[in-house]
Amino acid sequence: MSNDCIFCQIVSGDIPSRTVYEDDDIVAFLDANPLAPGHTLVIPKDHYETLGDLPDGEAEGVFGVLHALTPVVEDAVDADASNVAFNNGEAAGQEVPHVHGHVIPRFEDDGGKPIHAVAGPRPDLSDDELDDIADDIAAGAE
Repeated sequence: MSNDCIFCQIVSGDIPSRTVYEDDDIVAFLDANPLAPGHTLVIPKDHYETLGDLPDGEAEGVFGVLHALTPVVEDAVDADASNVAFNNGEAAGQEVPHVHGHVIPRFEDDGGKPIHAVAGPRPDLSDDELDDIADDIAAGAE
């Protein structure tokens, strides 16, 4: 737990939330500043700042709950689809330094953009650059 983390304060009950799911390790609640009706956050109860900090077992729990809740959230608000995403680190727009996945319901003609729009213009990468990046990622994943 981190005393200055708003999500840790939600977990401890010091700040109220509209909790939609809870087990021993994970809690899910409606975002207090939703981007769409039903915008839900899924967090580990233990404090981890980024996905890289999250242990494997906790990651499985978070992703399992995201997987289970996504169609439930969509059905609850009669959404046509959803975006499921993480802002991982401050440069990516993570405002609360506690791992949290978003389920953002989407509706036909809602004016929203796809995930591809969050990074700005696409980089112009050569085949060699793409090959080098793929090799580096593959080597790190071993």
